[in-house]
Amino acid sequence: MTHCIVPVVLCGGMGSRLWPMSRVEQPKQFQPTLGKGSLTYFQATLQRHRSEAFAPPLVVTNAGQAALVHRQLDELQLQGRVIGEPVGRNTGPAVLAAAICARRENPGAVILVLPSDHMIKGDINRIIAAMLPAAQDGRIVSFGVIPTYPETGYGYITDGGAYQDYAGLHRVERFVEKPGYDHARSLIEAGGVYWASGISLMRADTLIEEFRRLDPTTHSAVTAAVDGAEMRTLGIVLNEAAFRRAANEPTERQVFERTPKIALAPLHGVQWDDVGAWNAVYQISDQDRDGNVLHGDVMAVNTRNSLIQSETRLVAVIGMEDTVVIDTPDAVLVTQRAYAQDVKQVVEKLKAQKRREVSSHTTREMPWGRIQTLASDASHDMRIMTVHRSASLQVNGTGQGPSLLTVMAGEGRCKIDGAEVALRRGQTIVIDADHALPLTNTAERELKLMHLQFRSAAETQPPKIAATARRHRTGLPVLPEVL
Repeated sequence: MTHCIVPVVLCGGMGSRLWPMSRVEQPKQFQPTLGKGSLTYFQATLQRHRSEAFAPPLVVTNAGQAALVHRQLDELQLQGRVIGEPVGRNTGPAVLAAAICARRENPGAVILVLPSDHMIKGDINRIIAAMLPAAQDGRIVSFGVIPTYPETGYGYITDGGAYQDYAGLHRVERFVEKPGYDHARSLIEAGGVYWASGISLMRADTLIEEFRRLDPTTHSAVTAAVDGAEMRTLGIVLNEAAFRRAANEPTERQVFERTPKIALAPLHGVQWDDVGAWNAVYQISDQDRDGNVLHGDVMAVNTRNSLIQSETRLVAVIGMEDTVVIDTPDAVLVTQRAYAQDVKQVVEKLKAQKRREVSSHTTREMPWGRIQTLASDASHDMRIMTVHRSASLQVNGTGQGPSLLTVMAGEGRCKIDGAEVALRRGQTIVIDADHALPLTNTAERELKLMHLQFRSAAETQPPKIAATARRHRTGLPVLPEVL
């Protein structure tokens, strides 16, 4: 590859069928691929396309996850540019926004669109390099995977015959969107069909022009969203009012299925899976002599062909077969592998009930450190906050009741009534409901704090605490919640 390709990594979506690992605030792509300590799906995607042939990546993500994206980039010591979406609008507007940004930096830019939550084995970059001349000549190259079974959750591309002037490139006869089981089986039996991988290669200006021609409303909306983007430390955030006017559609439907420029590149010799459900995680993982995939502190007795994963504690499974057991600190999933797709139904019920277990893990990574929830009910939340060395944050009042902040380990400082106050082990500060407390870790080690929040202002405070609250009133206005 003699030219730099810009990887455009798409980080939207929750991956609900991989609950309880995947949550709304910590979706699948930011979770470890093979258990605690391994690269996340997002990081594995970045690493896969990291060489002199590739420019620094453009990452399109939920604006609220920009800090998480940068943290995972930093862990790889990789520079990247982040485009924050103020609202979700599917892949079409996301890819178009990235193409506009890439073209403004380099009029001849070639972009490689990459989902951030797939598992790939094999030399995919060799095939991408072979398709670069076609992309530079104005082709939109969609990469297809040879199907191994009649999957109903994927789109299919049928082969329209090979091009003579581009080795390995084929015409597209038609797209088939998520066929039923019998239709998928007949497609595979007929031959000449591929799963749509979601990976594509094209010149940025080619995609922009096709959007202008095929969906001028979305083209205008996304262009205005980029023009009106807000510059932030962690990247840009697209203008919300303009971005909302874009069609909520995937790139395939908006452009690929309607353009004569589309072409197909089969990924021969490459193993691919979008890891959309726990059975897929089982299929792509190394299995032991009993056919089991075990991650974490797991004991399996008389158990076969099962996926068992524990995050923090011992999990013992006896006499099971073709089973999935996923243990997290606040939720456990048990299902037969054949029913793995139905996990999405559980997620929908949790959302309807507004259960916390669908939105966030008990431990959340923050730009300044992490928060671990120990207990939560209608009257209070109890959390441990760990602040990185030299990091700063602001602890806000709840707006309803007081909160107590106790130093468990480390040292820091905070600002009370405009004065700097040292924080040391054992010290407790009361934050009134309508006040905020800025603090900084001043030590060479982590600062650990216990944070107890009371939800109701009607809770009666003991006199000693009330006196402390008056003494440590910060006098600051309530600011947006950082926790």
